[in-house]
Amino acid sequence: MAELSPLQLRIIERLFAAGCRPLTLAPYENGVCLRRGECAAVLAPVANGGFRLLAPPSYLVEGRLSVLLRRGNREFFVWKSSEVEATAERRAELEQFRRELSALLEEGGPQ
Repeated sequence: MAELSPLQLRIIERLFAAGCRPLTLAPYENGVCLRRGECAAVLAPVANGGFRLLAPPSYLVEGRLSVLLRRGNREFFVWKSSEVEATAERRAELEQFRRELSALLEEGGPQ
């Protein structure tokens, strides 16, 4: 990954202050992967000095980004053959992470 700009470093500092921590996720080694609780997102630096979402915020299943699937009347976060039920609490955690991440990135300028 290229060296981060001063603006990008300030954004990373704000994300860390908000409880985000670095995470390594294949195949996103060239992105900035962040985790808070059981949620994660992948950011990519952009030319103007900010970040854009490379992979949208997702709930982690076995430490991997999951997809939300509906089966009948129930929803699940799924990664390969592993899944966890998308309970109201888990969906709320993901939505809060998504909102706060978006706000922190917008504070850093254009994405």
